Amino acid sequence: MNLIPLKPLTKEYLESIGFYWHTDYDMSSYIDNNIISISESEAINYANAVNELYDMFIQAAQYVIDNNLFHELDIPFNLVELIKESWENDVHWHLYGRFDLAGGIDNKPIKLIEFNADTPTALFETSIIQWALLKANNLEESEQFNFIYEALRDNFKRIVTLNEDISKFNEIYEGWKILFSSIKGNIEEENTTRLLMNIANEAGWNVEFAYIDEIGFSDDGIFYNNEQYEFLFKLIPWENIAIEEPELCDIFTNMVKNKQAIILNPAYTLLFQSKGILKILWDLYPNHPLLLETSFEPLENKKQVQKVTFGREGENITIYDENMNIITKKDGEYKNFKKIYQEFVEFPSDKENYYQAGVFFAYEACGLGYRKGNLILDNMSKFTGHKVERD
Repeated sequence: MNLIPLKPLTKEYLESIGFYWHTDYDMSSYIDNNIISISESEAINYANAVNELYDMFIQAAQYVIDNNLFHELDIPFNLVELIKESWENDVHWHLYGRFDLAGGIDNKPIKLIEFNADTPTALFETSIIQWALLKANNLEESEQFNFIYEALRDNFKRIVTLNEDISKFNEIYEGWKILFSSIKGNIEEENTTRLLMNIANEAGWNVEFAYIDEIGFSDDGIFYNNEQYEFLFKLIPWENIAIEEPELCDIFTNMVKNKQAIILNPAYTLLFQSKGILKILWDLYPNHPLLLETSFEPLENKKQVQKVTFGREGENITIYDENMNIITKKDGEYKNFKKIYQEFVEFPSDKENYYQAGVFFAYEACGLGYRKGNLILDNMSKFTGHKVERD
């Protein structure tokens, strides 16, 4: 692994652009001072892998719907109707997601770890911060696999055009409004949401921001400050809405059925988000080179990772050796979700830390960043940028 040390961005600069979560609770910097050097061919391989994986996820989701396998994926029952409604109509456009991958560098094959398709984190870091890091160090900022900003801007236009051609956006767009929302008190989620709002505004949309508890919801639509909004972007996980706010979940279902509003990301992205779909993928594409064997039961005679369907930040993960002896584990608040077992694969390492690639997808693979940390990557892992070297 080729690591390039850089002069770090100052806290003052980071905060001037809205990036306040730059320091972890142990006072260490969240943004790594090193970046990873990758080749053009490695960048292309990441893009090709993610584009292929997205098509596979589409097939797997259709299989789940056709065979009524929602329970296997741990999907809350009160979201099933909304998932079906959003899946069957193209107007419910998937805005963006992030694939987590092992390998891709040091001659290690790319393997899918999971797909954060509903509320992916690290958007600000991957799209803006690592670009700024190159620029501040007098490096060519274009030498990255990173056109997330442009891809999202185009994808906001596709919410209207619904196809590859975005040139007719201005002809079709009728002044609709997107209301962007997050939970009050979380600056990372709020400023990530505001970043998306700014991109949508650049794409030509009318936009507004409100905290989720300030918005009025009814079967007739979405209301804020005496205005009705046709679109809502919410940086709140669908499973949380279903479990913690069942009445709101019912309203969203009726709202979508009555064609009163469109919600981004759509409810069907929870099918992609559930780690249970990794088992479906393995059933549909056994031994595919991008996949790891995954089951709802422990794997026989294999080093493996036990996860839960909707775990986050490395919580409720256990790594076992071939004899099911625990190598390491991390407890958490997600223990009541269903367990899956995924074949273990070691991430690329600098002998002290492990690195997991995260590739964003917005209609196509559009940007790469890395998380650096221990064997289990948790909320103390660091963000590591990259630079693409010409082959």
